[in-house]
Amino acid sequence: MTDEHTAPDGGLTDEAQAVLDEIEEKGVDFLRLQFTDILGTVKNVAVPASQAEKAFTEGIYFDGSSIEGFVRIQESDMRLKPDPATFAVLPWRDGRSARLMCDVIDTSTGEPFEGDPRYVLKQAIARAEEMGYEVNAAPEPEFFLFEEDEEGRATTKTADHGGYFDVAPKDLASDVRRDIIYGLESMGFEMEASHHEVAEGQHEINFKYDDALSTADNVATFRMVVRAIAAQHDLHATFMPKPIPRINGSGMHTHISLFKDGENAFHDDDDEFNLSSTAHSFLAGILEHAEALAAVTNPTVNSYKRLVPGYEAPVYVAWSDRNRSALIRKPAARVPAASRIEARFPDPSCNPYLALAALIHAGLDGIEEGLDAPDPIRENIYEFDEAKREEYGITTLPSNLGEALDALEADEVVQSALGDHVTEKFIEAKTHEYDEFRVDVSQWELDQYLEKF
Repeated sequence: MTDEHTAPDGGLTDEAQAVLDEIEEKGVDFLRLQFTDILGTVKNVAVPASQAEKAFTEGIYFDGSSIEGFVRIQESDMRLKPDPATFAVLPWRDGRSARLMCDVIDTSTGEPFEGDPRYVLKQAIARAEEMGYEVNAAPEPEFFLFEEDEEGRATTKTADHGGYFDVAPKDLASDVRRDIIYGLESMGFEMEASHHEVAEGQHEINFKYDDALSTADNVATFRMVVRAIAAQHDLHATFMPKPIPRINGSGMHTHISLFKDGENAFHDDDDEFNLSSTAHSFLAGILEHAEALAAVTNPTVNSYKRLVPGYEAPVYVAWSDRNRSALIRKPAARVPAASRIEARFPDPSCNPYLALAALIHAGLDGIEEGLDAPDPIRENIYEFDEAKREEYGITTLPSNLGEALDALEADEVVQSALGDHVTEKFIEAKTHEYDEFRVDVSQWELDQYLEKF
C-alpha cells in the first residue's frame, strides 16, 4: 500500500525522508500520531520512532469505533496517514517524543474518512481554491489557569489576581506564560504577544496567522501544550468558555482573510472601511448563517453562559469598524496585506477544524450569492434597548445550545460545510449533551428553591 508519501521509485518523498532524518538527529524515541474526534478532543496513537517509515508508507491502523462521532463497531478499521509538514518535537518530553498530525483514511475505500474533522476543513479550503482564494486565519484563544487541590484535581481558585495587561506581582502566572511560549516556539510557532486578560486567572497568547489548515493544527496543538506546561507548574489550564459565573468568559476571536493571486482580496483603498466587495459579501455570509454557525463555533452548554450581554462577549448579529460589541469587527490594518475581518463569537471549546470549515463555507456562500453587508454599527450595541435593536434590524445569537442546534438543522449551508456524516454525528452528540443538561438540577436551583418552596 502506498500514498503520496511514497516516491515513484518506491522510496519516501523528500518531505517524509526529512522527518526521518530529523527523528534520528534529535534522538526521538516515540511518535505521537494525532488527530481529533468531532468534538475537537485530540487523540493519539503512540508508536516507536522505528515505525516512522512504516507510518508514512503504510499508515498506522486503529479502531475507529472507539472515537466519538466516527463509526459503528462493524465499520471500525481506520488508518492514520501522518502529514510530514506537521512534525514537531514535544517540549515537555526532554526532546524524546514528537508529534505528527494525521489524516484519517477509511480502509474499506482507501479514501479520506468523511468524518475526519481535518478532512472537513480540507474540503472547505478546496472550495475556496476552486473560487481562486487562499484562506488565512489567526485565532486568539483565551484560557484560565486554576490551582489544583491536594489530590491534583482542578479547582476554580485562580492562580493570580491580575487584570487586563497587568504585570507582576498581580500577574503571578507570567512565568507560566513564558514557559508556554518557549515550548510553542520550540515547536515552530511564531509567537506575537501574550498578556493577562480581563478576568482574574485569565490569559491570552497569540501566534501568527497562517493558512487555514495550519491554523487549525496549531489550535489543537496550542491547547495540548498549554495544558501540559500548566500541569508542570501544578496548575490546571482550561479552555472552558465560562468556568466562573458573573465574570468575563474565554473567547477565541478568529481573524480571517482571503488572498487571490498573491494579493489580499479583502482590501480596497477606495472603500470607506478599506474592505473590498468580496470582504463585504464574505462578512455578510457569516452574519446570514450566524445562528447555525454558533452550534459549531460555540458547541457546549457552557458556551452560552459566556454569550450574554454585559461581559464583553458578542451576542448581536451585526458588524462594526469601531467597537467590539458586534459579532464581527473590522480591525485596523497598517498595510493592505493585513486587511481582515474578526469573528468575535467563537470560543476555545470548539473543534478548530469544524469551526473554520463552517466559517469559510458561510463566507464563501455570501460571495457566491452576492450578499451585501448591512451598514456597520458604530454605537455600543450593549446600550441599545430592544426597540432600538429592532430599528437597526439587529438580531441575536441563540441563547442556548438547543436553539443553536435547531438553527443548524435548518441551515443547509452549514450542514454542507460539515458533510452528512459529521452533521449527523455532531447533532446526535450535542443533542444528548443538551438533554443531559436540561434534566440536571444545578446548585443554583437548590440554593434558590429548596427551602423556599
